[in-house]
Amino acid sequence: MISPLAYVDPQAQLGKNVEVAPFAYIEKGVVIGDNCVIKSHASILEGTTMGQNNVVCQNAVVCAPPQDFHYVDGTPTHVVIGDNNRIRENVVIAGGTYAEGATRIGSGNYIMDQVHICHDVTIGDKCVLGIGACVAGECVIEDCSIQSNGVLLQQRVRVGRFSLMQSGCRVQKDVPPYVVLGGNPASYHGVNAVILRHEGYSERVLRHISNCYRIIYTGNFSLEDAVIKIPEQIPMSDEIYNILEFIKGTKHGIVRNFVHE
Repeated sequence: MISPLAYVDPQAQLGKNVEVAPFAYIEKGVVIGDNCVIKSHASILEGTTMGQNNVVCQNAVVCAPPQDFHYVDGTPTHVVIGDNNRIRENVVIAGGTYAEGATRIGSGNYIMDQVHICHDVTIGDKCVLGIGACVAGECVIEDCSIQSNGVLLQQRVRVGRFSLMQSGCRVQKDVPPYVVLGGNPASYHGVNAVILRHEGYSERVLRHISNCYRIIYTGNFSLEDAVIKIPEQIPMSDEIYNILEFIKGTKHGIVRNFVHE
């Protein structure tokens, strides 16, 4: 399963049934779980820990040195990847800036061609990063979110679960859960109802989420006052709680631009 034309350092740890194609490059200290596929010209660099059933395609680089002025050459850097991810061609995933940190990617994600994931990013489970998306350092992307082709996330942006950013969005502030963003500057375009229905959310829950965001975006309230008004007017559920906690946790605000649904 390991091509004689590949380079695999003797100190790398490969699980069962790992396939390594010709001209792949795997450095010392790398840990790769069972049933992974490393295709031609992929580079898995020191500091990578990868779970099971991952596919890393041609010319991808995992655990590249951070492109961060705070990074000191030679400092150990780390990338931790879960299970069942698809990392397509020409993807670059940088490691953490400091030895105690890491870039972390969960399970079941689809990372498309030419995506760049910078240092110390955290990505949850079942996310999609479209062709050419760029995620700057220290961003946090929660489960089941979609970044379409060419999306740019500025440093330290938080992205809520089940959110959708349309192609070409440039995002400088936090993206709340369950929303659709589009345009430049990125603006709220409504609730991500198509995906939420596909995932089994009821019409009642969707209506409550939509009403919640009407208060935030069209209610002429400050964000602080909207957080107070929402529990007074909308029945509490896990989804409304997630929205409120996300907003309370923002450090530099959420995207507030609004386009009528």
